[in-house]
Amino acid sequence: MEQRKKTYYYDLGEETIQEALHTDPKPKLLLHTCCAVCATVPLEKCSEAFDLTLYFNNSNIYPQAEYDRRLEELKRYLGAHYPDVRLVVTPYLHEEYMEDLAAWKNEREGGKRCHMCYEKRMKEAYDYAEEHGFDYFSTVMTISRQKNSLVLNAIGEKLSLDHPSVKYFYSDFKKTADRTAPSPCVMKTPCTSNPIADANIRSVIAKNTRKRFKLCGIISNYS
Repeated sequence: MEQRKKTYYYDLGEETIQEALHTDPKPKLLLHTCCAVCATVPLEKCSEAFDLTLYFNNSNIYPQAEYDRRLEELKRYLGAHYPDVRLVVTPYLHEEYMEDLAAWKNEREGGKRCHMCYEKRMKEAYDYAEEHGFDYFSTVMTISRQKNSLVLNAIGEKLSLDHPSVKYFYSDFKKTADRTAPSPCVMKTPCTSNPIADANIRSVIAKNTRKRFKLCGIISNYS
């Protein structure tokens, strides 16, 4: 059942893209983005069909050097491959951000704390989309195998109820023809600032890092 629903989200996303391709003018899509690597496939899929803007609001990332590295790499990647795609960047406010999640600080990696983190960032981006007249909102995070696309799409659907003027773009960007490709979300420093959780996932992340970066042409900054 879970696999069937993930495929359903993938199919919904493909239908939305096809509809957008036949819409004039292009519908405006705001895409929450955590890093250049996770944005590669969503950009490839969506840039032709939508008037696309990326929204980078990731104060969950720690330390700031990692945040800066992801942001600069995203800017470089857009400049090299998608110069017409706009990028909105919010201030880095890690301490304030983590205060809002303090009640769930002892949650396991992938648990309620992570879900609240997704929702907090997605809501902020969704608010921006509504305030600035976008037609659609979505997130690149459904591409990551460290994140459950069912959870992310459920959050997006819930948020859409409070943003009636902006449609939620359902997706499962990991459901591509290459089902064996490594997870795109393979930054060397995970996004949790929880040292115990980070230690548990760092070894998994490291296995895929070099292969995926070579595929995306981003190896130079992360070798």
